[in-house]
Amino acid sequence: MGFSMSVLVFSMLVFTPLCYSEYLNPQFYARSCPKAQEIVRSVVANAVARETRMAASLLRLHFHDCFVKGCDASLLLDSSGTIISEKGSLPNNNSARGFEVIDAIKSALEKECPQTVSCADILAIAARDSTVLAGGPYWNVPLGRRDSTGASLSGSNNNIPAPINTLPTIITKFKLVGLNTVDLVTLSGSHTIGFSRCTSFRQRLYNQTGNGQPDPTLDQSYAAQLRSGCPRSGGDNNLFPLDRVTPAKFDNHYFKNIVGAKGLLNSDEILFTKSQTTMELVKTYAENNNLFIDQFAKSMIKMGNISPLTGSRGEIRKNCRRINT
Repeated sequence: MGFSMSVLVFSMLVFTPLCYSEYLNPQFYARSCPKAQEIVRSVVANAVARETRMAASLLRLHFHDCFVKGCDASLLLDSSGTIISEKGSLPNNNSARGFEVIDAIKSALEKECPQTVSCADILAIAARDSTVLAGGPYWNVPLGRRDSTGASLSGSNNNIPAPINTLPTIITKFKLVGLNTVDLVTLSGSHTIGFSRCTSFRQRLYNQTGNGQPDPTLDQSYAAQLRSGCPRSGGDNNLFPLDRVTPAKFDNHYFKNIVGAKGLLNSDEILFTKSQTTMELVKTYAENNNLFIDQFAKSMIKMGNISPLTGSRGEIRKNCRRINT
């Protein structure tokens, strides 16, 4: 790597500002529901205490919501007469989870301040609190989102970055929602916690290039370990930690794993093998946990600003699973 690339990567990180939306404000509920964030934090903390994995699941819900029509809680809607739920999409079916925790938060908030706090804001706050509970950064969540009155199954199938996507495709999906390459690499770091199903990476173990051979960019001893629990057929839902070293701790081991050819998903490893720019960012984060942690908070705020419904658009749902009648 040349000196100019080092300077470029460092400047991309140092000068990425905190981007608060002009429509959203961390103090949005200060008067209308002053205990809102305290209530969310309490329910999330209890859920994560019961099951550590829930932190990653709640963080993921916010991602999968924001990449489809913006951060509007469309993901939370169940199918009804007029709505086909996003929960049945390829990225979410048998995979997205934590909906009952969101229900519990909403129920507690409706008792405290009826029809005041949106489900979209609940997702944003729960994602932050989950990150903090796993040892990651705290950030002031801009608030004031409203909830959509519809869902988009096609958007969920097509817009959410997938483990098998090429790097140019993933970059394009991020760019379409206003996120850049720094955001892409940084937010991929959320894979420092949580698990993935065998079906999401099986092709790397058996037939990555169509010749029946394992992915050459995957450490072969690690691949052998994975094959023992992820057979050629069956076991689709067997779970594996996305970060094999510290699966429950929010840190930069995810990036260290990638540098060592031990990133679990293809979409993880290609950050190191398919682009000089993303490779240098991965190396930077692998060497500097504080830089990763700091930028993660900034990129999460930016992601939470994707096309929010504000003002009179949308509604404040009484039940996150269905629109008001």
